[in-house]
Amino acid sequence: MNLTRRRKLSSHVETSSMNDIMFFLMLFFLIVSTMVNPNVIKLMLPNARSGKAVMKQTINVSVNANGEYFIDRQPVTAATLEQELGNRVQGQENTTVVLRVDSGLNVQKLVDVLEIGNRLKIKMVMATQAQK
Repeated sequence: MNLTRRRKLSSHVETSSMNDIMFFLMLFFLIVSTMVNPNVIKLMLPNARSGKAVMKQTINVSVNANGEYFIDRQPVTAATLEQELGNRVQGQENTTVVLRVDSGLNVQKLVDVLEIGNRLKIKMVMATQAQK
């Protein structure tokens, strides 16, 4: 009687390189997911024979160191600023007001102009100077 043990064949898969592969896949998907804009809907837009580009309208509101207000280089008083700005914005879409305020001016003047923009529901951005 032959009682020798048979050797069992075991299959073994080396998984040491799987960690590297999974790490590179994770990095790839993280980088790709930051490039994708999820708020974009791809549409095939219809063709038109005549086209008109819609440009954003900008209005400059400036306040100098003396507290004088200007709309596109035209002087206005503090009392008529809201009315003049409302007249300029009326009937225009995508209007942005660029606010230029002197750096030595009181912050309250800036807040007053921002409140006017808020009441008129105007998008306002503040212009700054780059440091040298």
